[in-house]
Amino acid sequence: MQHPEDRATVAAWMALSLPLIPTGTIEILDELGAAIHRGFTYGRREVRGVQSPAQTIALGTGTCRDFALLFIEAARLLGFAARFVTGYLYDPAANAEEDSGFSGGGSTHAWADVFVPGAGWVEFDPTNRIIAGHNLLRVATTRTPAKALPLSGTFCGTGAVFLGMEVSVAVERLDRSASPVSRPAV
Repeated sequence: MQHPEDRATVAAWMALSLPLIPTGTIEILDELGAAIHRGFTYGRREVRGVQSPAQTIALGTGTCRDFALLFIEAARLLGFAARFVTGYLYDPAANAEEDSGFSGGGSTHAWADVFVPGAGWVEFDPTNRIIAGHNLLRVATTRTPAKALPLSGTFCGTGAVFLGMEVSVAVERLDRSASPVSRPAV
């Protein structure tokens, strides 16, 4: 666990939120995501950092990164390997009139990756209760949220001047009938 000091708090929350743990691996993890999704209030927070799982439980609210960390720590308590993912949530309703019901779309987003034996790494977004959704656009995966900063660095100059920063993500549907594009091997 990343936050061993929160083990008892997370275990107590799990006992209340998941009184009957399903037997299937995906079902267990889906129910864990559902418990976070229905049990906590999502709210944007522009300040840097992630709440500890105990803080999220005590406050009853958090951001996608807080929910991802709580999910990861709970999954680790259940014996799963889990890691933090940062990227973007594509919200198809962003360009339409209807509401998709997604929280955190249109900006950076965070979720969890859990190693499921036989399936490999599977994405779980407890903020939106998505499992392995094609709307999750991965940028980085790491063991801890602190290592997944979208931007970091230093500035050398005279005085502190904020010039601003803007992020834009465009998602386009590929024409499957066109010939495949060759891509360099990674």
